[in-house]
Amino acid sequence: MKKPEVDYILTAMLDSHESVSDLNFTAGKPLQVETYGELTPVDMKPPLKMLTPFQTEVFALNLIGKDRRLLEILLKEGSCDLSYLLPGKARFRVNVFSQSSHYSIVLRQLETKVPTIKEMGLPEIFYKISQERNGIVIFTGATGTGKTTSLAALLSEINREKSVHIITLEDPVEYIHTHKKATFNQRELGKDFSTFATGLRAALRQAPKVILVGEMRDRETVEIGLSAAETGHLVFTTLHTVDAGQTINRILGMFSIEEENQIRIRLADTLRWVVCQRLLPKVGGGRVAAFEILGTSLRVKDAILHGEAEGKTYYDMMEASIAFGWSTFDHFIIALFEKGLISEETAIGYASRRSIVGRGLDLVKSSRGEATSKIDKLEIDMTYGKKSKF
Repeated sequence: MKKPEVDYILTAMLDSHESVSDLNFTAGKPLQVETYGELTPVDMKPPLKMLTPFQTEVFALNLIGKDRRLLEILLKEGSCDLSYLLPGKARFRVNVFSQSSHYSIVLRQLETKVPTIKEMGLPEIFYKISQERNGIVIFTGATGTGKTTSLAALLSEINREKSVHIITLEDPVEYIHTHKKATFNQRELGKDFSTFATGLRAALRQAPKVILVGEMRDRETVEIGLSAAETGHLVFTTLHTVDAGQTINRILGMFSIEEENQIRIRLADTLRWVVCQRLLPKVGGGRVAAFEILGTSLRVKDAILHGEAEGKTYYDMMEASIAFGWSTFDHFIIALFEKGLISEETAIGYASRRSIVGRGLDLVKSSRGEATSKIDKLEIDMTYGKKSKF
């Protein structure tokens, strides 16, 4: 198989359905694309009903090309990440991984146009986040929830408004930013630096004002990131956590008990925002983003320093600061339901605290004049408690 054949197959898969986000190559299955969150088989000419292990391996080797480093990583660690350009059509983030001694491939299509906060309909508080001068801003959520896209929109806003030097450390580079007011240097893991920790350490000597670290994967990267924030840099990064409280606890958990107190102090001083994302099925097809947003305040700093307590949880603080643009997932989900963007089943299924969301949905339905209960035809039993004559 040669590159033109690979490109022909990828092009046919992209054109097979609308809104294709991922291409999937798995032995024992046909070619598949993910559209609107569901995997769908692709009809090819000539027909390809089922991929063989040999076919997936050959395709993987063609995507990797002659990159010896990636081959070594694949053999040693069982998976590798790379980027692939389909000329004039699309760019992909690629993951090749082994399963049951076979190779599978997932290609995530990357947007060619850098999004903006307005185009994506992100919360207004994102404009305030982009105006931060220093500290750490953490985006969290599961893989594929749009963290990278939201960060790209934030960097685009900074690029439009500020004459600063921005360095990104990515795996791989996804959105290509053009120079506007800001000066961009985008570096890719494996090609331009060996680990996030070494790339971040080097970035401190490259005079940036803004640094994007693709992921805080280990203790060393977190420690250097804190140092960067303490020395006046604005650091954007991501973590795989489910909510704001778990994000802070995950960072603290990377360090030993002896170091914890010092890390709490440093994190309380440098943390600016924690933004958590989830993608929910949208009414009528597609997906819509829900956000949990935690900023910084004296109460938040106290909770980082001394831990959460009854009535002093991060959840309570977000609920109390909704007027300032903060939000819990539950509050955001209720708002999406009120706008008619998601169904009641989706709202309950993705809620953090179902009882709170349930009450919120009932208030929304009540304001619309809709029934809030499936129970109907209730009657008073007039004979209850009376003795029968028989």
